[in-house]
Amino acid sequence: MNNLKKIGLSALAGSLVAISANAAEISVSGSVELTYTDTGGTSGNEVTGNSFGSNSGLTFTGSGDVGFGEVSMTRAINDTNTGWGSAFQTLDMGDMGTISFDSTGGALVGVTANDDLLPTAYEESWTGVSGSGIAGVGSTNVIGYSNTFAGVSISAGYTNGEGATATGESASSGAGAHGSTRDVYLSMSPIDGLTVGAGQSVNSSTDTSTTSTDTVESVANIKYTMGPVSAGYRMGESEDGTAGAASHSITAWSLAFNVNDNFAISYGEQENEQKAIGATVAVTEEVTGLSAAYTMGAASVRFNHSESANDGHVATVDDETTEISLALSF
Repeated sequence: MNNLKKIGLSALAGSLVAISANAAEISVSGSVELTYTDTGGTSGNEVTGNSFGSNSGLTFTGSGDVGFGEVSMTRAINDTNTGWGSAFQTLDMGDMGTISFDSTGGALVGVTANDDLLPTAYEESWTGVSGSGIAGVGSTNVIGYSNTFAGVSISAGYTNGEGATATGESASSGAGAHGSTRDVYLSMSPIDGLTVGAGQSVNSSTDTSTTSTDTVESVANIKYTMGPVSAGYRMGESEDGTAGAASHSITAWSLAFNVNDNFAISYGEQENEQKAIGATVAVTEEVTGLSAAYTMGAASVRFNHSESANDGHVATVDDETTEISLALSF
């Protein structure tokens, strides 16, 4: 018995030596942002108090070589967070690709990371009044993989227990959560300046009865840059599998111009058509957005104005928002 104990302790000691930690680099960056925001329209969200606001944030990043790849982690927090606003980690294995785990807020892979790639000087055209219309795999406990094969880049993600909140180590993802989401996006650059890509996500959490199916979302992006000018076009489809829920069809475009090394402007439009189903009538939400940004070193002054007609797919409801931002990074 004593010999057996000695063998066990020796094996354990060897194991501990084998997994000893390597040196890692930890860095901290931060930012401070001051904003002026004004809203209007008939949607009922008009600013009636102080239009001025501020936000500050810290981002902690670390990386280290673990022998078969480079591990990196990111943790970010700002004034509005009660916990980590972003928390994710990656393992870069070179030619074998990169594996990631997005605990929250990373939007690292799949359609989630590529829902709207239209060129813009600051914000997307729908910022503050609408959304991209595409969700994808999301950013809650998502296992991801990315790599490039023969000029084609793949970005894929998977999560189960759709809708469950992020959890700590060895904890459950929550009771009652149903289904999973798988999400793949492919892209390539066939010629200089041109990037094309398309992807699809399938969410089975809506398939809960004989009258419902999976929710399927698809998106395609094309972007071309020549000198200081960039143009892009985007198409999307969201087939909602929830019984009685309407599906959507999305088209959008934008044009951005770098006036010089410091100043850029952009304009974009998006149409999101809600399809008729049952008592739900077909309504197209129309969005326009104008952005500009001036950057000098670590300081940026940015502007965005967005407007939405038939906001939220409600006829005659309009919305608009204007934001002026001063951002300082350190």
